Amino acid sequence: MMDALFPEGLMRAIRIHEVGGPEAMRLEDIQLPPPGPGEARVRHRAIGLNYIDVYYRTGLYPSPSPFTPGSEGAGDVVAVGRGVKDFKLGDRVAYVTRTGAYAEEANIQTKLLVRLPKAISYETAAASMLKGLTAQYLLRQTYRVKKGDVILVHAAAGGVGLILCQWGKALGATVIGTVGSPEKAALAKKAGAAHAILYREEDFVARVAEITKGAKCHVVYDGVGKATFPGSLDCLRPFGVFASYGSASGPIESFNIGLLAQKGSLFATRPTLFAFLADRTRYERMARDLFSVLRSGAVKVKIGAKLPLAEASRAHAALEARETAGSTVLTP
Repeated sequence: MMDALFPEGLMRAIRIHEVGGPEAMRLEDIQLPPPGPGEARVRHRAIGLNYIDVYYRTGLYPSPSPFTPGSEGAGDVVAVGRGVKDFKLGDRVAYVTRTGAYAEEANIQTKLLVRLPKAISYETAAASMLKGLTAQYLLRQTYRVKKGDVILVHAAAGGVGLILCQWGKALGATVIGTVGSPEKAALAKKAGAAHAILYREEDFVARVAEITKGAKCHVVYDGVGKATFPGSLDCLRPFGVFASYGSASGPIESFNIGLLAQKGSLFATRPTLFAFLADRTRYERMARDLFSVLRSGAVKVKIGAKLPLAEASRAHAALEARETAGSTVLTP
């Protein structure tokens, strides 16, 4: 037990006392207790920004108040609680959690931590743990992409989208991406999208049909939600898979499941990352898979912006306005 080596002390963290807009987040000094049994204290070097953080901030995903948002981070272990044997002081680690990362330090359950290889920077890890592991379960488990597949990636210039484009191309798929501007189209193409559809100017369903000469896609990866449904279903060939993993434009409303039959005996699923991470063996395998493509260069994480933790509100405003490209990293 080493928590005695790191006594309680003040640190800075973003706190939300009442859910609401970006202004609901405040930087405060708080007391962090020593890590409890099965926990390690991580001193953050970098913190990831994700749309799931917005869901918690607005109350779409409930959390007891007050709370600290933030779903991924990377740093060094500076203390461990009772019973911890798999991590020690000085270990470079990264993690995915539900809340708590927007802080200088955090006590994290060791079952959520993975060791960070020296070849991967803290910033890359913080920008890719949640997004990269999401891409892993989408591409390798929800629908196992193979050479020759045609896949549609909505929000292809976003954090998850850019990883999906690169990894999908590396697996031998033809990637079609939807984006909101010519600048984002260029990013998606650079990342591996063979085609980029400007959804504000073009009918993405018609363009997919044109691009594929009517054959359509094997799978649609949709993190947008309401704005792209049910159009996403019309982009699928018979027995295609609609994988909804986010709701950036709002949640998809209830629909008649018979719609899947009408549009070609389709499969629809709404997987969540934490269901995949609940099994430690699976979690470690997914992390190894992600770190492998990061080390090989098959996937490069674009960090579009680095902002100090104190500017988390500005980062959220930009994310909700779809003004970000790639990943945003907060630094303590």
